[in-house]
Amino acid sequence: MPGAPTFGADLAASLVVFLVAVPLCVGVAAASGVPVELGIVTGIVGGLVVGLLPGSALQVSGPAAGLTVLVASAVSQHGLGMLGIIVLGAGVVQILLGVSRLGTWFRAISPSVVQGMLAGIGLVLILGQIYPVGGLAQPDTTVEKFGGLGELATAMVTTPAGIAGLGLAIAALLVMTAWKKFAPAPLNLVPGALVAVVLTSAAAVLLALPVKKIEVGSLLASLNPPALTDFGAVNLAVLGSILTFALIASAESLFSAAAVDRMHDGPKTQYNKELVAQGAGNAVCGVFGALPMTAVIVRSSANVQAGAKTKLSRVLHGFWLLLFVVLLPGLLAFIPTAVLAALLIQAGWKLLEIQAVARLVREHRSEAFVLVLTAVTIVATDLLIGTLTGLAVAVVKTAIEVSRLSVNAEHSEDRVHVELGGNATFLRLPRLLDHLEKLPTGKHVHLDLSTVRHLDRACHQAVENWVAEHRRNNGSVEVAMPAKAG
Repeated sequence: MPGAPTFGADLAASLVVFLVAVPLCVGVAAASGVPVELGIVTGIVGGLVVGLLPGSALQVSGPAAGLTVLVASAVSQHGLGMLGIIVLGAGVVQILLGVSRLGTWFRAISPSVVQGMLAGIGLVLILGQIYPVGGLAQPDTTVEKFGGLGELATAMVTTPAGIAGLGLAIAALLVMTAWKKFAPAPLNLVPGALVAVVLTSAAAVLLALPVKKIEVGSLLASLNPPALTDFGAVNLAVLGSILTFALIASAESLFSAAAVDRMHDGPKTQYNKELVAQGAGNAVCGVFGALPMTAVIVRSSANVQAGAKTKLSRVLHGFWLLLFVVLLPGLLAFIPTAVLAALLIQAGWKLLEIQAVARLVREHRSEAFVLVLTAVTIVATDLLIGTLTGLAVAVVKTAIEVSRLSVNAEHSEDRVHVELGGNATFLRLPRLLDHLEKLPTGKHVHLDLSTVRHLDRACHQAVENWVAEHRRNNGSVEVAMPAKAG
């Protein structure tokens, strides 16, 4: 059991994390197109289930803005009834990955791909959430979202719901920004998002603004456990969604863990155990038919900054969520959807990380290209295609950069000395052959490959073929091979 000083710190931190989690759980659910109660359920599971398991002591899990695009797409394609199966399957995959000790491999994913994935999600999130601000339904496809911007702009300045929603959203964003910068020391522990939600919701009620509000039902009635017959409807598309959920949720959780570890001096994350814990949480969420979860950097950083010492803080935050949804669910019905949209627009903006992207463009152009390509492809197609495209381009870029080959030729009257260095792979084969074929025929060539770090089969065969051809043309060749030819 934690000592009194530790317990007090964890109790205080848990209340801060709870206040951060409430609007985000509701907002993520609303943006995903599912009942808002399911977002709360995922937050509760993130605290009471994942919070108790080993892995990361201070990282907090729950529904994440980064998965809203994926959830909305899955619900649109397969229906709300299949969401539980997809989340359950993703949890099982995560458990298997953790048990197989593959969790640490997620750290090998190119940061530019992850950053591009998050930026793409942020763009899609912003593009979708500006519609609830204007009092309009969010279109299904990216093309329709771009195509409806004119109608949205008109609604924001001509319709009562649009004008009121725009005003509330701007007010919420201003409150969050100002609170973070100007709130005095004791009060700045209260999350700006919560202050914005309370103030704008109160304004909407007092002014009787014609805006749509959150629809809240019974927590138990909102549970959507998969039926046995639903498992028979699993097809390749559903399996693809399961793998996509598992891989993206795992990558986001483990990258979050790496970031949280840099924020404190306590025990560091055990990646494979954390992956098993995330999988267990998603499996439970799947049984309830709730939203998928990841570790969430916003809640986790709030937990650390509020002074949490042990995992008790994240467990208690789950308990407060459960208590809130049981005793005070009606309070959620006062929140305008435009305000929640503003919270998610801010979350999407943070995912873009404009300053980090600008710095990457200045310092590493090729990495910036991978990032931008990943983000643009996600916006143009979908999350899976965009992420896979980014991974493929990152692998090719790395292969090209790693396989650098230097070729230096020194000509004398009767002989040519050619020295190769670096990595001679098939990617550099055209350049290698171009240099060899330009060497004069009939001369003695000393081909020095001793400093080549790697010589693959394709280049090895090309060198042998060139040597045979040069000798047929009355030349002679002396070859110094590397100590170990790849």
